[in-house]
Amino acid sequence: MTGEATTGTAPEASDTRTPPGASDPLTPPRASDTRTPPLPAQEPAPPEPPEPHRAAAPAPVPLPEAEGPRDAVTRLRAHACWYPSADPDGTEAAFICDRGGVPQLWAGPVDGEGVRLLDSSPDPVKEVSWSPDGRWIAYTTAPGGGEHSRVLCVRPDGTGRRLLAGADPDTSAYLGCWARDGSAVAVTLAAPAASRARRDGLRQPSDPAPAHWTARDGRATLLGTTAYATGPGGLGTTAYATGPGGLGTTVHAPGPGGGTPAARTGAGLSAYLIDPDGLASPVLLATEPDAPTLRVCDLTADGRLALLRRGPRGRREAVVRRVVDTATTFTLPVADGDQWIGRFSPDGRTLWLRSDAGREYAALFAVALDADGTALGTRVVAERADSDLDLLTLAHDGRTAVLAWNVRGASELDVVETSARPGAPDTTGPPRPVPLPHEVVTRITAAGAGRLLLALSGSQRRPGVWWAHEGVSLLRTPWSARDEDTVPPGRPPVRPVLTRLTARDGLPLGGWYYRAPGRAPHEPAPCVVHLHGGPEDQERPVFDPLYHELLGRGLDVFAPDVRGSGGHGRSFVDADLGTGRFAALDDVADCAAHAVTAGPADPTRLAVMGRSYGGYLTFASLVWHPELFRTGVAVCGMSDLLTFFAGTEPWIAESAAHKYGHPERDRELLRTLSPMSRIDALRAPLLAVHGEHDTNVPPGESEQFVRAARERGVPAELLVLRDEGHDFLRAENRRLFRRAAGDWMERHLRPF
Repeated sequence: MTGEATTGTAPEASDTRTPPGASDPLTPPRASDTRTPPLPAQEPAPPEPPEPHRAAAPAPVPLPEAEGPRDAVTRLRAHACWYPSADPDGTEAAFICDRGGVPQLWAGPVDGEGVRLLDSSPDPVKEVSWSPDGRWIAYTTAPGGGEHSRVLCVRPDGTGRRLLAGADPDTSAYLGCWARDGSAVAVTLAAPAASRARRDGLRQPSDPAPAHWTARDGRATLLGTTAYATGPGGLGTTAYATGPGGLGTTVHAPGPGGGTPAARTGAGLSAYLIDPDGLASPVLLATEPDAPTLRVCDLTADGRLALLRRGPRGRREAVVRRVVDTATTFTLPVADGDQWIGRFSPDGRTLWLRSDAGREYAALFAVALDADGTALGTRVVAERADSDLDLLTLAHDGRTAVLAWNVRGASELDVVETSARPGAPDTTGPPRPVPLPHEVVTRITAAGAGRLLLALSGSQRRPGVWWAHEGVSLLRTPWSARDEDTVPPGRPPVRPVLTRLTARDGLPLGGWYYRAPGRAPHEPAPCVVHLHGGPEDQERPVFDPLYHELLGRGLDVFAPDVRGSGGHGRSFVDADLGTGRFAALDDVADCAAHAVTAGPADPTRLAVMGRSYGGYLTFASLVWHPELFRTGVAVCGMSDLLTFFAGTEPWIAESAAHKYGHPERDRELLRTLSPMSRIDALRAPLLAVHGEHDTNVPPGESEQFVRAARERGVPAELLVLRDEGHDFLRAENRRLFRRAAGDWMERHLRPF
């Protein structure tokens, strides 16, 4: 399951306080209430026009200094570094690194070892952005490791740390771009729901549905009010008794009531420009009631125009909006994937966009704009056959574009010069390819004149940061993990083989096959079919410690892209919509069969495993193909699509409805597609893993499947990782998860 606005921690369930003098909207007045009765009814005044529901503008909050030592107390030799952002002259970089056991904010010279920890708090860091004037570093953190996030800033020397947005635990905030002069940073804030009871799925039948929200192509309206029963007693609370190794029993305590609403109301997203110095008031840029996503990607140098990215999954769009009157002047569909979709030219008369509008694969578009932001013309200026434009970055001067292409899962990098054409969109010169030392580029950022910083990963190394000057060979930053530190001695990483197959209905599929070391080429081996999330994610040849764990235990791994995955064109992404999801379930079985015939995998020792949407596919595969797999491990997966819609964050529900189906109009389809509807077919033992603070896919999705399996006599266990959300970010929890999954697979796939 993928949701962009999935940033933030779940509010404390016990916090049900009501402001003094305010009444709880869900609680009727008490009989003892002696307030003055209302006056007799008079002629009603004409109704006021409704104002857009937006989050209140945040105010910066100073925080204690949190600069850490030059090195973490607990250092991971095999650490990862990612999400770099450079200072204005490109000599220093801020970045995320987990060398201390949790993703934290670090900074240091690109060509030296002297890195420093800028925030020693235990909250994982998710995004980083150095201001264009060099005075501030803005970043997002996930308090408690959950799904909500907040935006902070700090001086490059670690002083002056302050909270810009997300101080209220009921809200969530994430980063947009900086103003070109560094005077303000854009922040998107998710307004809290009207009450905690509504956010927790207890919306009253009389509550109005947010019917004004529609998908941009008009195909879906969210969300209604129908309630439904989830079984005897409904969904309740869960207590986890953890035994040795973290695997234990699950105890279900029935909850009050007998039903759960089909979905929960949202409260809207609002984007503001915030002065980190606190000298100027926040400026409202945009408000989207009940929107699934809203991100400010760029501002023109004079601040006239803003580039926004909004819309649900599979239907994102770029929006050009005038700041002075918030009028929308241009829209264009854009591809899913990287959130930073484009940038204005220095004079604001050309907009560069990464878009798949009217195309199978994303390409580079140039949009000519007049002084008011109205489009004068749009044209494709860089494209590749059968390959998506994955990442787009422009240098600080706006005249050099860096393009990362997704070529069968690996990255190829081009640098192109842009030039102005009077009365028409800018165009690009011939591409200059840049050789890459590893397979996949995950982020590109400008780093001063002629210099780039790139985050790279590959099948042989953990993610690291590399830098280049004037297009010369890339150099690894000294603080990124060395190749020899990636894995222990004697266990080199396995380089996967790209494998192709054909689904039963003729659709071409593919994936990466990892062969456990030490086996003869044709010796049958136990095999784990691993399914990625999204489903719009893509399996790519990067180093995965989980795969390394499984391979080290003698298990092969086949990681396919079933229909719905990204990187294979728009038609492939949309092939699982509606009833097409049944074909995606068949794809899993077809991929398992291919692993047997081409792997070679042992047909009697197959397992299925996946995270997020891959966890859903794991649950589903075990009940749709009960005789195919010997066991499964489902990680943060949805077991019932209706309870998922009822329990997830409102903006995630709104974004997911296009992909999975409407929770009211497509109710029967969602019920049929839910693994819980076929639980009686389950035969294979199952391990479910979930983060305790996951509000993207709530832990109850795993709990109800494990409980139902046990009631039917099928062995099933639940591992709940403390202080984690939808992504497992803490080193000790990641190790526990890998060890538990490896132990489970090894136990159930014997003999070896």
